[in-house]
Amino acid sequence: MALEQRLCTESELQRCQEEQRNRAAENPATLEELMLEYGFVTKTQAERLDASIEESREAHRRIPGYKVLGKLGSGAMAVVYKARQLSLDRTVAVKILPRRYTEKADYIERFFKEGRLAAKLNHNNIVQAIDVGEAGGLYYFVMEYVEGRTLYDDLSKGKVFSEKEALEIVIQLANALAHAHAHGMIHRDVKPKNIMINTEQVVKLADMGLARMTSDVEAAKSEKGKAFGTPYYIAPEQIRGDVNIDGRADIYSLGATFYHMVTGRVPFEASSPSEVMRMHLKEPLTPPDHINISLTAGISEVIEVMMAKRRSDRYNSMEELLIDLNAIQEGRAPLQARQKFNIETLEQLEEGRAVEVDTAEEKVYTEETITRYRIGLLVLMAIIAVMLVFFIMYLALP
Repeated sequence: MALEQRLCTESELQRCQEEQRNRAAENPATLEELMLEYGFVTKTQAERLDASIEESREAHRRIPGYKVLGKLGSGAMAVVYKARQLSLDRTVAVKILPRRYTEKADYIERFFKEGRLAAKLNHNNIVQAIDVGEAGGLYYFVMEYVEGRTLYDDLSKGKVFSEKEALEIVIQLANALAHAHAHGMIHRDVKPKNIMINTEQVVKLADMGLARMTSDVEAAKSEKGKAFGTPYYIAPEQIRGDVNIDGRADIYSLGATFYHMVTGRVPFEASSPSEVMRMHLKEPLTPPDHINISLTAGISEVIEVMMAKRRSDRYNSMEELLIDLNAIQEGRAPLQARQKFNIETLEQLEEGRAVEVDTAEEKVYTEETITRYRIGLLVLMAIIAVMLVFFIMYLALP
C-alpha cells in the first residue's frame, strides 16, 4: 500500500521488510514504524497509511452481501476493491469512499450521485452500475468488474497507437458517449485513466464522478466559474467554468485523448496545470500529422475539428462525429470535418482575415489577393496592346 500511494520506493520498502524480519524475535515492529524510523515517510504520511490499511480491513469485514478479494487501486476520492457478490456468485468491483470524507455531506452526495447517474445508463461500452449503499459508516458503490487494463497503462509505457487501433477504440467511446448524451448526461472527465479495455478488446468508459445531467440547472449555477476536469484533456469552456456546458465538451476531451493515442503525447504540455489550461484556451493546436507524419490527412482533420477552441466549430454531436469516424474506417473522406473547415474559412473571409485554403479540387482566395491578380492581368494586357501597335506600325513602313 505504501508503494501504491508512492510514499516510498521499492528498495526502501525492501530494506524495512528485511529489518522487520531481523527484529521479529526480540523487538518486533510494523512496516509503518520502520519507515517512520528510517525517515522514509513523515508522521502524517504514516498516519494516513495506517488509516488506509484500517479502511482496507474494514472493507473486508463490513460490506454486506460481498466478499472482498483484494485491492484493485486507489485515488484521491476512492479506494476500489475486487469482490465476490455472494447472491449471484459473480466478480464485481467495489468503490469505497475514504473515511476522511465520510463526515462531509457534499462528498457523500457526490459519491452516491455517481452511482445513480451510472445506473441510468445501459451500454456495452460503459461500466455498469450495480448497487450503492452504506453499512456502519462505510459508503460503497458496486459496479461491473472489468478484467483488463486502462488506456493510460498503454500510453504511460510510450505506446503510439496505429490509426486502425485508435479508430476502433475511439468509435466505441463515441458510441458510449452518444448513449450518455441521449440520456441527457455529459461525462466531463473523458481521459485515458477512465477508459478500460478488457481482455476481448471491448472498451469500457468508467468513472461518472464528474458527470452531470444537462437539465440540472441548479448544479450548473452552483458550479459557475469552477473548472471541473483533468488539465491535459479539459475543454476550454470547462476551464472558464461556463454554465451551459454540453456534449461538445466531451467531444473535445475525446479529441484530446485521440490526439494522445496517435501522437504519443498530450496536446498541450507545460510545467504547471494552470499553464496547460491557459494553452487549451489560447495556444493553437499543433496538427497531429505534424507530429506523426505517417497519419493520414483525414484523421488529423477530424481531431482538429474535435479540438476546436470554439465549440461552435466542433462537431455538433457524437452522431455527427461518428459519421466521419466510420467514413475514415471505411477508407472514405471525413466530409463533416471538411465542411467545418470550409465554414471556418468563410467566416474568416467575412471578418477580413487573409486566408488561403488548398483542397484537392480548388483554391479559395481573399478579395485582396484576387484584386492583385486583376491588376497584374490588366498591366500584362496593356503591355501586349502596346507591342501590338508597334508591330502594326512596323508592318506599315514602306
